[in-house]
Amino acid sequence: MTKNLNPLNWTKKQQIIGGAVAIVLIGGVTTGIVNHANHQAKERKIEALKNKKIKLCKARAEKARKLEKSNEADSKKLLDIAEKTPTDKNIKLAEDSILKVKNAEVKKVFDNQVVGIKNRVKLENEAKTAVSNYQKDAMNQNKYKTAQQAISKLTSSYSKGLKDSLNEQLATSKKQSDDAIKAQQGKSASDSKAKTADTNKQQSGSTEATNGNSNNANVASNTQSTANNDVASGSNSYGGGSQNNYSPGGSNTSQNNANSGSSNQGNSGKNNSNSNSNSNSNTNTNTNTGGNGSNTNNNGSNGGNNNNNQPQIRYVGWVSVDGVRRYSQTFNALGEAQSYVDATVNSAEVINLGFEHSIRYGVEPA
Repeated sequence: MTKNLNPLNWTKKQQIIGGAVAIVLIGGVTTGIVNHANHQAKERKIEALKNKKIKLCKARAEKARKLEKSNEADSKKLLDIAEKTPTDKNIKLAEDSILKVKNAEVKKVFDNQVVGIKNRVKLENEAKTAVSNYQKDAMNQNKYKTAQQAISKLTSSYSKGLKDSLNEQLATSKKQSDDAIKAQQGKSASDSKAKTADTNKQQSGSTEATNGNSNNANVASNTQSTANNDVASGSNSYGGGSQNNYSPGGSNTSQNNANSGSSNQGNSGKNNSNSNSNSNSNTNTNTNTGGNGSNTNNNGSNGGNNNNNQPQIRYVGWVSVDGVRRYSQTFNALGEAQSYVDATVNSAEVINLGFEHSIRYGVEPA
């Protein structure tokens, strides 16, 4: 048995069969080796492809990461510009850049920042408008309060410069308004005082004129009465009077002396004072007839005072703007015209016009 196992003792047939078996065995082994080598090569190729793919993915991821960082940086830069200069263009550029950001959390932060910028711009515009409205109507306290409230809402650090400027403008307009009101109040008080003094002066003048007329009338009356009395009592002239001469011889000779007394015409006097005329006409007739010595005295008539009524004076109150009389009205009394002028000058409309126009006013006879 052992002998047969030794290839040297095989027969030729056994050798052929053994060689064939050996070839088969060698081929199988070789095939196995080759197949194993091929499998390993394939695995290496797959591994290489896998590694390449991984490398590409990593490269793409890194590129995407860098792009994301770049987009975020661009958005942040544009947002900073929009914060400092919040124009429509700058805000739109920031919004467009945010669309490129992929990170949801970062994008949400940027979107909220844009909303904040828009709200700040809205508040700033409202504050500007409120201050402008007050400057146009500086006597309006409601508009002043509205402007104050609008400015107080500017809490962003980016609005600090504008807030300071608006507060300064508001304070300047308020001071101008207060100064104008004080000046107008002072002028009104002065005008009222002058008006009162003028009224008192007119009343005093009227009283003096009345007293003067009364005194003149009394003087004229007294003077005329004195003249009339003098004429009546002592201005008759007798040629010889009425006398009867008796002769002591018992013979009576009657001598009649007829004396026609003088006829005296009294003074006719006129006194004029303050357009009041006093006309006195006195006629005194004395007739003396001798014999019985009759005496007739006719004291003249004394005419009373004749007062001529003066035409009533009317007054025009007026207020002019840049030399043109815009407001005017005619009154029967000076005080009424002055009151109209005071009310017109103190009106909000005229006070507002005074900031940009020349205002003049006065009262004069119509």
